[in-house]
Amino acid sequence: MQEKTWGSALLSGKCPACREGDIFKFPLKHVTKFYEMNRNCPHCESTLEPEPGFYFGAMFVSYALSVILFIVMWLILYILWDPSDWVYVVVIGLGAMLFTPISFRVSRVLFLYWFGGLSYSPPKQ
Repeated sequence: MQEKTWGSALLSGKCPACREGDIFKFPLKHVTKFYEMNRNCPHCESTLEPEPGFYFGAMFVSYALSVILFIVMWLILYILWDPSDWVYVVVIGLGAMLFTPISFRVSRVLFLYWFGGLSYSPPKQ
């Protein structure tokens, strides 16, 4: 079996310790359950919540992702169309609502990879 790279494991939401187990309980297509996380990796049993309140820091990552998204949407609207103010508000508001599940997951996965203290240990053969 071929090992997953750091980037592919991060993008697919896999455990940073084994790169096999899922961090989230359900796939993103279950929109109503996008926030439910596993406490431990289902594959290697590593703790995915290192301490209580660990993911509060992920809010800053989510904020940065949202600001980038809003600026990109504003630029696209401004360059291609230059609509009235209410169109900006509606489009950016809808974008914020639709981007929330993705932003939530990406920010938590990034935060766990950066600050979770879990390092990759390849399986022994």
